[in-house]
Amino acid sequence: MAGSVLAIGGIAVVAAFGLGVAMVGGAGATSQRAAAAADAAALAAADAISGAIPVAEEPCALAARVALAHEAALQDCRIDGAVVIVHVAAAYAGFPAVAGSRAGPPELPAGDG
Repeated sequence: MAGSVLAIGGIAVVAAFGLGVAMVGGAGATSQRAAAAADAAALAAADAISGAIPVAEEPCALAARVALAHEAALQDCRIDGAVVIVHVAAAYAGFPAVAGSRAGPPELPAGDG
């Protein structure tokens, strides 16, 4: 009888540990997905501004569409000249993963240009 209780307790501990590892792994993957969505959305909008890709829609609308393709939602899109700054959010098990990205021409160091 005591051996059965010990075995059930051991199985419960291993199952709880496995569930925790799976949750951490899923959260990490969602964080990376949000970062990839932010990068892709910012690059798409910056390419639309520069004329590198011909599109009929506004750059931020394009960024929202790209983020949605990555299963994320565009939270913020700001355009400052040729620079685009976006923030996106994705969710895993009810918890949000937020990421931001900037795309556009490189900034010149102080004193150059």
